Order: sequence, then C-alpha cells, then structure tokens
Amino acid sequence: MKKWFQHRNKWIRSLLLLGTGTIAVGLAVMIMVLLYALISGPPSLTTEQNTIYYSRDGSVIEEDFGTKRRYWVDLEDISPYVVQATLTSEDRHFYDHSGFDIKRIGAAVLKNIRNLSKVEGASTITQQYARNLYLSHEKTWVRKAKEAVYALRLEMFYKKDEILAGYLNTIYYGHGAYGIEAASRYYFDKHADELTLAEAAMLAGVPKGPSYYSPYNNEENANNRQARILASMEAAGHIDAEESELASREVLDYQEPSEVEAPDIAPYFQDVVAIEAMNRLDIDREQLTVGGYHIYTTLDIPTQETLEKSMERHIEEKSKIQAAGIILEPDSGAIRGLVGGRDYEASPFNRATQAKRMVGSTIKPFLYYEALDSGFTPTTQLVSKPTKFQLGNGETYAPSNFDGYYANEPITMAQALAVSDNIYAVKTNVYLGPERLKNTLKQFGISGDIPAVPSLALGTASLSLYDMTKAYSKLARPEEDNTPHAITKITDSHGNILYEYEPPNVKNKIDPVRAFITAHMMTGMFDSSLNGYMRVTGSSIADQLSRPYSGKSGSTNTDSWMIGFSPELVAGVWTGYDQQKEITRMSEFQYAKNIWADVMEKAHEDKKFRTMKAPEGVIGVYVDPATGLRATPYCDTQRLMYFQQGKEPEEFCTEHTYEKDQYHLDEEKNKGGWKELLDWLF
Repeated sequence: MKKWFQHRNKWIRSLLLLGTGTIAVGLAVMIMVLLYALISGPPSLTTEQNTIYYSRDGSVIEEDFGTKRRYWVDLEDISPYVVQATLTSEDRHFYDHSGFDIKRIGAAVLKNIRNLSKVEGASTITQQYARNLYLSHEKTWVRKAKEAVYALRLEMFYKKDEILAGYLNTIYYGHGAYGIEAASRYYFDKHADELTLAEAAMLAGVPKGPSYYSPYNNEENANNRQARILASMEAAGHIDAEESELASREVLDYQEPSEVEAPDIAPYFQDVVAIEAMNRLDIDREQLTVGGYHIYTTLDIPTQETLEKSMERHIEEKSKIQAAGIILEPDSGAIRGLVGGRDYEASPFNRATQAKRMVGSTIKPFLYYEALDSGFTPTTQLVSKPTKFQLGNGETYAPSNFDGYYANEPITMAQALAVSDNIYAVKTNVYLGPERLKNTLKQFGISGDIPAVPSLALGTASLSLYDMTKAYSKLARPEEDNTPHAITKITDSHGNILYEYEPPNVKNKIDPVRAFITAHMMTGMFDSSLNGYMRVTGSSIADQLSRPYSGKSGSTNTDSWMIGFSPELVAGVWTGYDQQKEITRMSEFQYAKNIWADVMEKAHEDKKFRTMKAPEGVIGVYVDPATGLRATPYCDTQRLMYFQQGKEPEEFCTEHTYEKDQYHLDEEKNKGGWKELLDWLF
C-alpha cells in the first residue's frame, strides 16, 4: 500500500511540474509576443491591397481596380444603421474584447467538433481588418499567427472607433467596391451617411461572400441575409419590431450596375490570367481582387500590340465579323499574346478560350500524323475524284472538294495536305478508322465532344482556338512539356512566393519523328511546286513570308481558321460571326490568313533565321512532287521531303527523261518560231 501511495505521489508531482512548466512557457511566449507588438509600433491603417499584374519584362500592365472605387470616410459620416448592422452580423462584442473573442472562439470550436467540420468561424472585426490590410488569404497556421500579432498591434495602438472606421473603409463589398462609401455609391448612388436601415442591412450582408450575397448576383440570397441581419438587430435592441418589419418590406432602388472599364492592355489576356490565378491559389474573384497579389505574366507587350493592330488593319472597321488570336512559345507554352474579340467593352466573351467552332481542315495534320504510323508516307498516293462512302448504318457519305476541283488521278499525301484535298482526307480516315483520329486528338491535348465519324477528317468537330493552337505547339516541339500558361509567378504583397510555374511532369506521347514529318509537309501550303489541279491553300500569302513556316488553314460556312508555327512561335487566328452566322464574302475568308501572316512576320523581324531540326530516324530525299518518286536532274520540279528511315522511295522518276525533256524543248522552240513568223507576216 505504501508503495502505491509513493507511486501516486510521484505521478502527481510530475503532472504538477509539467503543468507549471507549460504555464511558464505559455506566459513567456505571451510576454514575448506582447513585447514584439509593443516594439513594432502602430501598423498603418491605410495599407492598400490591390492585385497587380506584370508583363513579361516586369512592367505593370494593370492594377486590379486600384483606387477607382475606394473612398475613406470618418465614422461620423457613416449611417449608424451600417455600424449597428455590421457589429450585429460580424462581431457583437467588438467593444468588449481586446481583439479576440475568447467565448466566441470556444463556442465555435465546440460546434465545429460536434459537426466534424468547420461550420462556424470566430474572427473578430479586428482580426478581419488585420487580414485584409496586411496578409493574404492563405489558410495556414503561419498566416493565422501573423494575423493574431497584427490584431494585437491594432488593439494596442488604436481606439475601437478608429479600428471600426478602418474596417468599414476597407472591407470588400463586391464589384470592385472597397469600403462602405464606395459600396453606397455603387449600389444606391448615395453617400454612406444617407443609407436607410433596409439599405444598411443589405450592404452589411455582402462582405460575408460578395459573389454569393451581392443583390446583383443573387437577389434571393441577398434578401435572405438581409432578413437575418434585421432579426439580429431587433434581438440586440438596436431596432424595434415595427422598424424591422418595415425595412424588410422596403423595395430597394438599386442603380444600374456600371460597366467594368476594360483594362488598357490585353483585357482578354488579363481575364485568362485571373482565371489561372484563382485556380492556382484556390480563391474566388473577390479574394483575388483584394488579396494584394503580384502576378507575373507571360505577356509580351510588343507581340500583343502586333496581334491587335493586325486585326484592326485587315478587318474592315464596319464589319461585324469577330476575331480571336493566340500566340505562344512552343518550347515553354508561355502565352505571349491573346485576343478574344474585337471590342472587350462591347463583349468580354473570350472567343479564343471559350468559343467552340467547327475547325475545318485545320484538323488534317493530326490525321496524317496518325496515318504515318500505318504505312503511309508523304508520297503515298490515293485517287482524288468524286467518291461515295458506304457507312456502317447503310447510309452513304459523299464529300466534295472546294469549288468542285478534283485531280481525277492519284495525288500524294503531301499534295493532298498542301491543296487541302477532302477526298484524300476522308479516304485516309475511313481506312484508319475514325476512332483513331479521335484518340490522336486526345493525345495532343484536345478534349470535348469529338464525333468519331468519317467527316471528322474535314473538321466537323467544334473545338476552341486555345485547344487547337495548343495541339499545334506539340507538333512544333513534341519533345517539350509545352502546356500553355499565362502566369510565371505569384507573390503576396510582401514578396513571398505563393505559386511558381513548373512544367508538368507528364510522359510525352507525341512521336517526334512523325511530328517532324507532318510539320514539314505543312510547309507545302506555301509551296507552289506542290500544286497540280488547284492552288496550294497558302498561295495568297506566300509572297508575304520571308522564312519557312508550317501551317494549315481551314474554313467552313461560318468559320475561317489559320494556324501555323516556326521553331520559335505558334500563332492561331480565327474569324467568324457570332451566333454561327454564315460568311458570305470571299474577302472575309482571307482575314485569318492575312492577320496570321502579318503577326508571324512582325514577330520574327528581330529573330535569327531558324529551321526545324530533323530528329534521329528521319531521312531527307528530293522527290518529284507529281509522281512521289526520287527526282532526277530532268524533273521539272524537285522538293525535299522527309521520311521515316527505311520508308523513303527507292525508285527514280521516269516521267521526265532526257528524250522527253529534249522533245518538250524542241516543241517550245517550234512554238516560238511559228509565233515569230506569224508576227512578221501580220
């Protein structure tokens, strides 16, 4: 028994020592925190937290809303209803605590434990003010500790009325309105001291979730929250039952929401940046606006200006046709320029990323990339003539070429791509099986509703310009993880890195040999040596180009596309009418090509001349474009084509020999002689 008591006393002494030590350490920490707060002095009450966007070279391209809707007013210039409604909804014991509501914290903890999730918060107005002024909204214990220190400093050096005034002047009320004065003007076109009880209760509910409780976004949610705040004000004795009832019935006269001013530089690009930033930081639009973030983007201002000016130059000012364009680096995926429409203020809808339109013949390079894996080569010949295809359901499908032109004889794959022959494309797709083309598109990062049908070879799938340009970048640089992105880095207002772009560690499924051969075939759209029965599709802009590019155009009744690349840049351009209106003027089909040629040439003015490098396993052979056989010195034209090693043509062209060549020369001389004789006689 004696041993038991000794053992018990030993445990009691240990617990007492542990408890005493814990209390001592806690007191020491508290003293150190208090000393730090005291030494640090009073923090500024007017620190701004606007999010800033930077271009590639580090220059500021936009300050998100900034001070456009931010006004500071004294507490006496704010309606007392606003003060009462805010205190009731956010912090009932504001004037009784020293920055931390211990009872409220304890109650919130118990409630969250019972529900096994965070269903209730306990931040005081002082803590919220500290977070909005000095900190980001990241959910970490470090941030919470800093928030507590800032809140302590605010309480130590400022009066309660000063803290409350600061809070009401900086809290975010949605739609770019910071502070109660800005919110009063934005929602009701009046000053903060003129707000009625009903208006004050409505505005007091918005900061809880500006996108959820804004009456412009969801009036039902806003009205329900207003009713709860009025009931709380009545329960707290700020208003009586009659005042609460009248306020809840008052029909509020909101002013028409003002149009958001378009940023001066690359507004559609900035929208892409905002969406990317929200996804990376897991925040909403309101948090992004007030978070004080510094966002470093990939935007190259000269490239962006070139894209915008090219659209202005080539599209008639009175035309209602729309345009979109993307320029990116294929090695990194960095977006250097982006336009989503001709007038952001008239329509902020981003046609580069959001619109899905039929892509036409721009899909054909991916078809021929896949065909190269099934025995096809650039010189594989198929007959181009009107053809009916018997489908599995018993129906027939009869595609046609542009303006009814057909070779009515065998043509090579390289020629088919250069002149955009539809018969060759559908025959290839039927031979491979449409499901293979669909899977190939997915390998290149294209998602969405892709019908695995024969007509898919002609671009009947509706896809975005963003996805198509991204896929072309993989043809340009198949060895790179070139995921398109608009942000390189995000920091908080103190320079702490919150996000930094890193290439995704994804195993690349693109075959560099087939990608290179396809890309080289795509230079044929600008090479007149490949035309036979019809012109190559890039002939109208070929004389504008000073270096080789790989490209493909595409057109439907409602859409015109041009996408192409060099080793340095990929550019995609789309033009068409909204609501799928048909393009009726031939000149309008030319817009996309002209813009693309203009952009690519200007973007390469200061760049060294570079060509694509053939990977291992590729061999180059000069061939006769018409026959697809190895060229001889007697062939009228010769073109360098690339093949997978072992699949290059071995036979030489016999269509052009010395005897045939001499016969044609003599025939031309005879024609010339007769012409001279006729000229002399007549």
